[in-house]
Amino acid sequence: MDDYNIIIKPLVTEQGMHFANTKNAYSFEVNKKANKVQIRGAVERLYSVKVTDVRTANIKGKPRRRGRTMGMTKSWKKAVVVLGEDYHIDLF
Repeated sequence: MDDYNIIIKPLVTEQGMHFANTKNAYSFEVNKKANKVQIRGAVERLYSVKVTDVRTANIKGKPRRRGRTMGMTKSWKKAVVVLGEDYHIDLF
């Protein structure tokens, strides 16, 4: 799997910005089939940083209603990557 296929997009939220400033932790939407080792390597190669910890969570899709029909939003995988003290990502 290519690095650009592993990391789908960064998640820029208020909570994510707070964690980036206080705990040096950044969150990304990642491929559902990617494991922690692949996520660590992709972030290190794409952003030229040193990763100390990776936490992942599978986010279940929520039910949504459109008129009379019920649907679901897509399920996705979230990764929170903690960087070393000397590193940061300028994207956030």
